[in-house]
Amino acid sequence: MPLKLSLRPGERFVVNGAVVQNGDRRGALILQNKASVLREKDIMQPDEAGSPARRIYYPIMLLYLDQGDQEAAYAEFAVRLAEFTSAVRHPEALADCVAVSREVMGGEYYKALMRCRKLMAYEDDLLGNVDVDPGLSARRDAG
Repeated sequence: MPLKLSLRPGERFVVNGAVVQNGDRRGALILQNKASVLREKDIMQPDEAGSPARRIYYPIMLLYLDQGDQEAAYAEFAVRLAEFTSAVRHPEALADCVAVSREVMGGEYYKALMRCRKLMAYEDDLLGNVDVDPGLSARRDAG
């Protein structure tokens, strides 16, 4: 089933590790086969992984984009998820942790990323970061 991306002017995204940028008008891109695609808002830079849930998201993103050392990214994910799970007591957050683990183990990295966003929202709510967008808001300040 094709994937259609509706793009804002200048919006960037990654397709199989290649950074692509839309032109100066709205556009649409249709991918006819399976590819690893992340919009700019879903891409996290290493320095943005500054909280426990974000430290789970980042290695999953690397696994999804197939960048770098897969074994090291998986090991980092496993350590960070174990740390987060040992500190969380909320049943829904724990269920999301189990689901993220299952999805990563099954190679369903995009699903795991989207579920991990729920963990980031839970963490932000718990820490009182009400103005923090679970969609990687650190980009907001960057431009």
